[in-house]
Amino acid sequence: MKKRYIILILIAILIVSGMGWCGYTYKKLVKDPITTSDTTIKVYIVPGMNKDSLCSILSQQIAPDKAHKIADIMYNDEYDPSTRKGYFELNGSTSIYRAARRLANGSQTPVQFTFNNLRLTEQFIARVDECLYMSGDSLSALLGNDEFCASYGFNTATIKAMFLPDTYEFYWTVSPQRFVERMHQYYKQYWDEERCNKATKAGLTPLEVSILASIVEEETAMRDEMPTVAGLYINRLRRGIPLQADPTIKYAVGDFSLRRILNKHLETPSPYNTYLNTGLPPAPIRIPSKAAIEAVLNYRTHNYLYMCAKEDFSGYHNFATTLSEHNRNAARYHSALNRRGIR
Repeated sequence: MKKRYIILILIAILIVSGMGWCGYTYKKLVKDPITTSDTTIKVYIVPGMNKDSLCSILSQQIAPDKAHKIADIMYNDEYDPSTRKGYFELNGSTSIYRAARRLANGSQTPVQFTFNNLRLTEQFIARVDECLYMSGDSLSALLGNDEFCASYGFNTATIKAMFLPDTYEFYWTVSPQRFVERMHQYYKQYWDEERCNKATKAGLTPLEVSILASIVEEETAMRDEMPTVAGLYINRLRRGIPLQADPTIKYAVGDFSLRRILNKHLETPSPYNTYLNTGLPPAPIRIPSKAAIEAVLNYRTHNYLYMCAKEDFSGYHNFATTLSEHNRNAARYHSALNRRGIR
């Protein structure tokens, strides 16, 4: 009897000690920060990631023992790695326990998605594929689908006008459909009543503004010159004169590296050839920047009908109201090209 009593006391002591140890361990997990600084810990989790892989990623940024504790809590708490994915940012002062719970619960941190200076839809898709979890192929399939693009008021050629270069916030795991939907929301917000009224006053639709802006941006990199270039093309559109924009020839030929447009290039059969066709081409020749769009909406009023790159290769242009004046400007520029051996 006495022996049994002693055994029960020992068991009770072990239980209490165990509870004390567990309590102590729990308190450490709840209170101990994952690092000793305010460093931001960045974690990308993909479906099927096992504990070792997660530990490896965490150990590159925090102490391995703490990385293992985080993984242990996650994987011992009915965490299903086959379905979890996301991007997470953890502050270094976050406790081990809270870090584990945050990753396990899937409370993602939005990522910054920035794009600019892109010509082709394919380049835009590659940028998305680089920044977000979605497959570029899945987004390409959507943007190459006529019915899908039509649901947003575009076609597969004009859809790039819907993507306005800027910085946006998305969850890393956003689906292709949701991504396009959000971009369309941003597009509608940008094209408010004031901008739509300016487009109408210029005799253009929002899409036509984007098409013209894409030409203006390819024509000049000088922002202070863009409104003048835009005004020149609007003068031509209103008079029914072909735009004769060299960047559209480069697009039609498929070579933006051309430094000199020759007569053979001007004969390229294409709806984008603005020497052979009047009016605007059927779609933007690049994804125009907001600066170029604003330049078209706020175009400069003047009588210019002609433009030619300056012979000093400054990036600016000489403008003219008459063909004879333009021919003189062009002769000076061509002489400068010849002196530099540009063929």
